[in-house]
Amino acid sequence: MSVRFAQRMDRLGTETAFDVMVRARALEAQGRDVIHLEVGEPDFDTPRNIIDAGADALNSGWTHYGPAPGDAELRAAIATYINGSRKVSYAPEQVIVTPGGKPVMFFVLLALLEAGDEAIYPDPGFPIYRSMIDFSGATAVPIPLREESGFTLDVDELASLITARTKLLILNSPANPSGGVIPGPDLERIAGLAIEHDLVVLADEIYAELIYEGEHVSIASFPGMAERTVILDGFSKTYAMTGWRLGYGLFPPDMVGPIAKLMINSASCTSVAVQRAGIEALTGPQDEVDRFRAAFHIRRDLIVDGLNEIEGLSCVRPKGAFYAFPNITGTGLSSKEFADLLLEEHGVAAIAGTSFGAAGEGYLRLSYANSEANLTRALDRIATSVRSIRS
Repeated sequence: MSVRFAQRMDRLGTETAFDVMVRARALEAQGRDVIHLEVGEPDFDTPRNIIDAGADALNSGWTHYGPAPGDAELRAAIATYINGSRKVSYAPEQVIVTPGGKPVMFFVLLALLEAGDEAIYPDPGFPIYRSMIDFSGATAVPIPLREESGFTLDVDELASLITARTKLLILNSPANPSGGVIPGPDLERIAGLAIEHDLVVLADEIYAELIYEGEHVSIASFPGMAERTVILDGFSKTYAMTGWRLGYGLFPPDMVGPIAKLMINSASCTSVAVQRAGIEALTGPQDEVDRFRAAFHIRRDLIVDGLNEIEGLSCVRPKGAFYAFPNITGTGLSSKEFADLLLEEHGVAAIAGTSFGAAGEGYLRLSYANSEANLTRALDRIATSVRSIRS
């Protein structure tokens, strides 16, 4: 029997980091030493108090269904955290807890977009944005993020892309893959465009706690924006909880019901024991979060300085997240060719910039969520690879 899939499946993309990880693991199974700079997850363990809270929840009977929008205590803790850190005023009832951050993207795009609509997304940017816009049947419109502007968008260029069909704008600050941060004055201008053109904004703020200079600014904090902004955040990056699958969105009031309905129709609810661990994450000690951020700051400078010392490479210093996005055009290779060479010949797993959109050609994404010792080894291997190309 030959299974005939719906045509929309042809529009669904993927996340290349996991493909590269599989290839890297296969090389390791052959006895090769591989340094993993491909997957965007902290290399730290989840803080012990959070692990204990999750274990205690399981042992205390938190093993049944819970409300589709999430545990009431966790929703309240999330609202308190977001209101304090973003200078906004969301009610707990506007919070929906999801198994990871991707369902928030999935639900928002499916709820809002259909054929004939347009959605603007960052390029280079997280690949699931484009994948889900395409899957919804809408038209994906990239807004380029350029090296010369620190990989943040040009507001005038953004304005030129908005049409009568534009319904949604996706922002990611700090950004994956570049670590770029949108300045507050630019966010204020973008807010003006969103209000003028009646756009919904999906603000992916998953890296908000990983900013190295200054403070995070949310577009939802500007007048008139809370009622048209969805804030996406979660526990994976901040608390090293990638495998726990715990994320959330804060929604304008009229979006809560439809999004909760999508949650009911898909996952029913997020693991209630995991949600209890989330309460501890937000309300317990934050020392480990500070330690993680300080370690990433040191690693950022280590890898960026090291990349800039390699002839043929250059790297803008990212302002947030835990990714370096070096320019590799001096090697004479395409992004994919260089990424393949690094993995297959030199044992460094990295992601081609084109995995994040056409504007990523000429770049490579390196996750510096790894030890200083491994980053130093990776830099040595990268330098050796470049010398081999140029010799």
